[in-house]
Amino acid sequence: MKSQLDSNEFVEFVQEIYSTKEFIPLHAPCFGDKERNYVLDTLDSTYVSSVGEYVDQFESRLSEYTGAKYVVATVNGTAALHTALMVSGIQREDEVITSPLTFIATCNAVHYCGAHPVFVDIEWDTLGLSPESMAMFLRDYAEVRDDSLCWNKKSGRIIRACVPIHNLGHPARVREIADICKAYNILLIEDAAESLGSFTSEVHTGRIGQIGTLSFNGNKIITTGGGGALITDDTELARCAKHLTTTAKQPHPWLFLHDDIGYNYRLPNINAALGCAQMERLPTYVIKKRKLAHQYKQWFSERGIKFVSEPSGAVSNYWLNSIVLANVDERDEFLTFTNSQNVMTRAMWTPIHTLPMYRSCYRADLTNAEAVEKRLVNIPSSVV
Repeated sequence: MKSQLDSNEFVEFVQEIYSTKEFIPLHAPCFGDKERNYVLDTLDSTYVSSVGEYVDQFESRLSEYTGAKYVVATVNGTAALHTALMVSGIQREDEVITSPLTFIATCNAVHYCGAHPVFVDIEWDTLGLSPESMAMFLRDYAEVRDDSLCWNKKSGRIIRACVPIHNLGHPARVREIADICKAYNILLIEDAAESLGSFTSEVHTGRIGQIGTLSFNGNKIITTGGGGALITDDTELARCAKHLTTTAKQPHPWLFLHDDIGYNYRLPNINAALGCAQMERLPTYVIKKRKLAHQYKQWFSERGIKFVSEPSGAVSNYWLNSIVLANVDERDEFLTFTNSQNVMTRAMWTPIHTLPMYRSCYRADLTNAEAVEKRLVNIPSSVV
């Protein structure tokens, strides 16, 4: 079937879904009485900062939902990933394999550690890191030496970790990535910032690697206003993460004793209160977002337009629904028209390896990442 995308018809379809001709955002949060009541409770208690019962409750609810043994809530997803890298032992001048098609926070967190991103390609089916591209890069560049560490033969640096991203909520082929990491003695840290509510082989994203990270920014499937979390089954990693994110302060009733360079990264109680209410809505949100994705898929299929569906063997939260257009010109024409009609649409992130800070990083052939950025468009995905 020849693709026939009428941008005006799409705008009318979205306006019908959301029952409005006013501005339709890409992904807006939903709040109700519980969010208001829980937040007011923190105000009444005066415990609005990083100490309070809602922080513990939020971590407990995330643990129950994801299946992770430990959860450490942080001020945002970037802080969570920075902490995950630090407690995993990422050191200055290390290299970290990741995807070039991600929000810049992924690579910035690597840079905060003094390490260097190494880019391998993504795949069309998952929009996540390609195991084949990773394996090919390691075959050409890497060797495991007598010290049991994986070294980049050309840069002379240790390839310490791999950070795959579950883009737009779609799980990457993380089990295959984990097998490659094991073969090369590389740590696996999952960036699951966008995939709360997504599962691969019935395991929540972020739980295949030794540690995973989540984000609760205002545009995510649930929000704490700003917030993030680390999830792990490793007792020591969790202990270190909680300690470092609490300014590395030792318990004492009145003295300020710190035993390391720590960070003020813990999630405030007032934000956690919002998160507790949102967690009660999460199962319903996932159901509704998957229903919306089905509506979109059927509508675009009738017009010969590729809708990005969940990968085989995975259950996606469909955080941001997306379509693939013919080329960059069609993409830009669609983006220009829809946004002019108050229907917010968005291109994918600019590939990180093209930005001035990261142009010198080692990289594999990135044909897919560059093609996806030119053709993929995100469309309104708020819970209906």
